[in-house]
Amino acid sequence: MTPGEAASAEPGGYDEHATARCADEPPKRARPAGLPGRGPFIRDRARVLHSAALRRLAAKTQVVGVGSGDFPRTRLTHSLEVAQIGRELGAALGCDPDLVDAACLAHDLGHPPFGHNGEAALAQLAAGCGGFEGNAQSLRLITRLEAKVPGAGLNLTRATLDATLKYPWLGPGEDASSAGKYGAYGDDAAAFSWVRAGAPSERACLEAQVMDWADDVAYSVHDLEDGLDAGLVTLTALRDRAERADVVRLSLDAYCPPGFTSEAELADVFDALLALECWPAGFDGSLRAAAAVKNLTSELIGRFCAAAQLATRPAGHPPVRRYDADLAVPRRQRLECALLKGVTASYVMRRAGVAASQAREREVIAELAGAIAAGAPGTLDALLKPEFEAAADDQARLRVVIDQVASLTDTSALAWHTRLCG
Repeated sequence: MTPGEAASAEPGGYDEHATARCADEPPKRARPAGLPGRGPFIRDRARVLHSAALRRLAAKTQVVGVGSGDFPRTRLTHSLEVAQIGRELGAALGCDPDLVDAACLAHDLGHPPFGHNGEAALAQLAAGCGGFEGNAQSLRLITRLEAKVPGAGLNLTRATLDATLKYPWLGPGEDASSAGKYGAYGDDAAAFSWVRAGAPSERACLEAQVMDWADDVAYSVHDLEDGLDAGLVTLTALRDRAERADVVRLSLDAYCPPGFTSEAELADVFDALLALECWPAGFDGSLRAAAAVKNLTSELIGRFCAAAQLATRPAGHPPVRRYDADLAVPRRQRLECALLKGVTASYVMRRAGVAASQAREREVIAELAGAIAAGAPGTLDALLKPEFEAAADDQARLRVVIDQVASLTDTSALAWHTRLCG
């Protein structure tokens, strides 16, 4: 705990180990003597909120491409909505709301331009330096690359950093269980080990589980709203039995763990979900219809969060936080969430022209990375040039190039490509 936090209010039962920061910091000179400092998690939230990485999310794709309209969400608006959902659910369970808020704001900081498509492109390019994973890149940003405390990134508390770790294990080559998603690169193993000191192996803390569920809820519900507004999802289509069957099959393949459910069960859940009274009769873009869709999103978010809250902390149960409990999300709500993701995937991500557009985005990423590498360090941002110049080998230099590309927004990636690749 830093000197400015020593006199602050008790942070909801989180001990000194949880509120510790990796690097010592001097007290705030601007704070008058005798005035109590802010709590550690309030400070964490402020640091994420004021970070350059969070601002860049305003021009990074969520589902519908940046610039395609004024209504669709970006990674920034998505992160703000995740934070609002996570904050309320976390507080209801007994978690510190500012801690959960900070983790939710930080959860997508490492995502590169062009959404998951850009992530897949960078994963191929980074095969020679340990791969690329958006969650691992987020940890790298907040513990290393963001400008707050040199060498420590934003220098967040251990508890807040732990709450950002959706996948609390190291990446390929560092841990035998690290296939697929992971929370940290081998290059960042020291920071990861400090964050996870004393934590149960490969078990996410409750705050990270709240963040993860809030992300799923926001993604599934709000992307449905974006699809309805864009005219890509229609209520008429959702009421067509053949089209519903297609959504069920896609949801089963893409968003349900193997063996978790069957096509028949998922179809029954979909029928029951669409039979809820909160669904509007139609959507024609009018004010009345838009209000009805807003009511739908509110009802669905409340449904998903209330179910998790009651299953995790029933009435009369004492507050829970950190490793007191795991988040319990009822099976039905997990299936409903998967189905809503399937709706967006079916009507938005698989629409005509998307495959060709995504192929071009991957070309831009590859060509841009090659041009930056060929001209480095001159082609790098000033913040990254010292890292490149101090790199011990080609693997370390490649990682800096990947950091540079990942930091760009959709719009700046295209601008850099035009400038460097012609």
